[in-house]
Amino acid sequence: MRHRIAGRKFGRNTNQRKALLRNLAVSLILNERITTTDAKAKTIRPVVEKLVTMSRDDTEHHRRLVMARLADERATAKLFDIIGPRFDGQPGGYTRIYKIGNRRGDGAPVSMIEFVA
Repeated sequence: MRHRIAGRKFGRNTNQRKALLRNLAVSLILNERITTTDAKAKTIRPVVEKLVTMSRDDTEHHRRLVMARLADERATAKLFDIIGPRFDGQPGGYTRIYKIGNRRGDGAPVSMIEFVA
């Protein structure tokens, strides 16, 4: 039974899992739409939404916090210059997940995650 066990491990150790989530977040910010498995899309959603919430208030402190989490200057700049101001009056719910179907190779359920506006 999985009672009181939160989070997904994706069959990876901690450092690999952190790198996976960081790379997915950077890809979503730069491309504004990515296709991935259902579990990864559901896991990356709160990570990206918290980053967007921080980027709505453009201060040096928030830029450094986002840069520490993303480690990508282009993604940080786009987040604060384009994506953050876009959601300025919206109180959350910045992403949406569409279920696409199953992947041909292994039958894994695949989803598309994108920014709402």
